[in-house]
Amino acid sequence: MRAVRPSVVTTVAAVAALTAVTGCTEKSDSKGEGSVQVVAKDDSCEVSAKKIPAGHVELTVENKGAKVTEVYVLFPDDRIVTERENIGPGTKAKITAEIKAGTYEIACKPGMKGEGIRQTVEVTGGEATARSPEMDRAVADYRTYVQAQADETLPQVKIFTDAVAAGDIEAAKKAYAGSRIGWERTEPVAESFGDIDPKVDVREDGLEDGQKWTGWHRLEKALWQDKKLGAEEKALAPTLYKDLLDWQKRVGRAEITPTSMANGAKELLDEVATGKVTGEEERYSHTDLVDFKANVEGAEKSYALLKPIASKNDAALTASLDKQFAALNTLLDKYRTDKASYDFTSYDKVGKADRKELSDAVNALAEPLSKLAAAVTK
Repeated sequence: MRAVRPSVVTTVAAVAALTAVTGCTEKSDSKGEGSVQVVAKDDSCEVSAKKIPAGHVELTVENKGAKVTEVYVLFPDDRIVTERENIGPGTKAKITAEIKAGTYEIACKPGMKGEGIRQTVEVTGGEATARSPEMDRAVADYRTYVQAQADETLPQVKIFTDAVAAGDIEAAKKAYAGSRIGWERTEPVAESFGDIDPKVDVREDGLEDGQKWTGWHRLEKALWQDKKLGAEEKALAPTLYKDLLDWQKRVGRAEITPTSMANGAKELLDEVATGKVTGEEERYSHTDLVDFKANVEGAEKSYALLKPIASKNDAALTASLDKQFAALNTLLDKYRTDKASYDFTSYDKVGKADRKELSDAVNALAEPLSKLAAAVTK
């Protein structure tokens, strides 16, 4: 599940741009020459330019407030163009995004809550930066990968939802984790699918006011905590399948860019650190390590397709990423006896020291991964 976002609309028109975070937060006095400066405070969001040339746009964000903040670039209908979360007080972050001409809003969210403090900006100059043939190939291959994951997920979901609809608790439990693998692999570009994520993968504490709780985690709670499947839960099963069928159809229309692939991989690792490692994501079933592994696979696929481009510009970075991906995968293998299966240790059996080891490995990978987009767009 992605972190709670500003609300999104049902309509998925051709999304004009997505994003790539290109640097970790840092304490720095650099002005980010050539970039748009965003100063986030607890009561304001200051933007240095209200007109920005289209193409690869860089935002240099400085948090001068006392609260952790997030910064978003949003379409007028609140679809997310790009984002950067968890920017601590006194730190800076750089965001690089491929953005086409149009009207957008830059939103700072002190405390990472609410609709944010917003400034309207105009991106001018026609189309975004032209891509190289290598970039186009990376995007095309990634779209093929995402489509394959969606196509392969639907039969697994059908097994799960049929079991729920039939009231077969044990069969539903057995099918639950496997039904989520393809979705978790594609989460680097989850935002490109519009409102699907909050329908199928939201946790109870992530619900917006007035939002009905649907999706996997609503059924997870019924299966493992409530230990019963009533009429409401049985009715939610076909809804989940229908929503994921919609996801499958949206893959071909979703806007995917090299920078959205890189940023999504980084953001996904951040989500692993804040949700999977802590045990919050699968709090009832404790199947967190299945999601964890699928997330790493999805992030690694994005990286593998972008690596030929990035390695030409920053060979040291790709060498570091190769090393850190390998280390994290080796660590995850400790928790399964068969490397070809997704039969992982129940996460409630993983102690604090082991969770800390997993967290450290994720953070060691996230740091160089945050630089991937910059290497791709040099």
